[in-house]
Amino acid sequence: MMQALRFAVSALVLAGAFSPARADTLVVLVRHGEKVDESRNAELSPTGRARARALAAMLKDAGIEAVYSTEFARTRATGEPTAALLSKPVEIYDGDGLEAFARTLRSRGGRSLVVGHSDTTPELVRLLGGDPGSPIASDEYDRLYLLTLSVEGKASTTLLRFPSGAAK
Repeated sequence: MMQALRFAVSALVLAGAFSPARADTLVVLVRHGEKVDESRNAELSPTGRARARALAAMLKDAGIEAVYSTEFARTRATGEPTAALLSKPVEIYDGDGLEAFARTLRSRGGRSLVVGHSDTTPELVRLLGGDPGSPIASDEYDRLYLLTLSVEGKASTTLLRFPSGAAK
């Protein structure tokens, strides 16, 4: 009896979570992982690659439907483990066209991962109506934004941090 009740409650919760009436948009925004050097198109360092794998593990069951990255090697490499885990491509967006990209994210809806840079990530959060908080420092790689856009157009931002040691 108790098991049947738990099953019924679980079914109701899941039905509500995946109901077509629930049309909130979730955008997960991160800066690329640590890079090997300061060159324009630097690759990820071993720590950056570990952070990208940790991100994929964190988002494995989040229902991500699209993974976006700028054209740079470090952003693509940060998004690739998540995309591979979900059998999705990494879609390239123009970091110089953030207003248009924000409109795309709003109209697309669903759940997306967006990998950007220390300047583009907070700016995209702002353009989507969220609170970017303080600027991202040049040595800061652990910030993760969860931005929810309601059907009514209201944005809420939750700022998280990768756990200490997640990128090892």
